[in-house]
Amino acid sequence: MPQMMPMEWTMLYITFLATFLMFNIMNYFIQSPTKEAKEKKMININKTNWKW
Repeated sequence: MPQMMPMEWTMLYITFLATFLMFNIMNYFIQSPTKEAKEKKMININKTNWKW
């Protein structure tokens, strides 16, 4: 198998890096911020009076 030229390795690296970055950016921005506002959870605190 003949070796690839260094420029071909660089283009291959840039292609995979661009694909990886685009995938991560799309996953980050695909989430809508309205879901967090709707899901407000109340924290229930049960205080217990200990009698020793």
